[in-house]
Amino acid sequence: MPLLQGTLDLLVLSTLAGAPMHGYGIATRVQRRTRGDLVIEDAALYQALHRLDRQDLVETEWRPSENNRRARYYTLTAAGRKRLREEATNWRRYSRAVEALLEGV
Repeated sequence: MPLLQGTLDLLVLSTLAGAPMHGYGIATRVQRRTRGDLVIEDAALYQALHRLDRQDLVETEWRPSENNRRARYYTLTAAGRKRLREEATNWRRYSRAVEALLEGV
């Protein structure tokens, strides 16, 4: 299923709320938690991560990954946690509105 425009940042921020992760870990977690319904393309993911970094919503740090390769890990900042709360509230309101329109269909 293709991602809805404007949802990628929310998915990334939400995934990072649990723990710092590298890009591959983020993509894998999203795919696993959605049982394969959502798949993030690499290019889109890294564009989103760079955008979130420029907005100071995530911090980056190089460290060894699970397979002992050097990887860039992303961690939410305080501003990123605030944005996540705001975006989650907006998404839930939007989702309820769409569900209300789909009732009876």
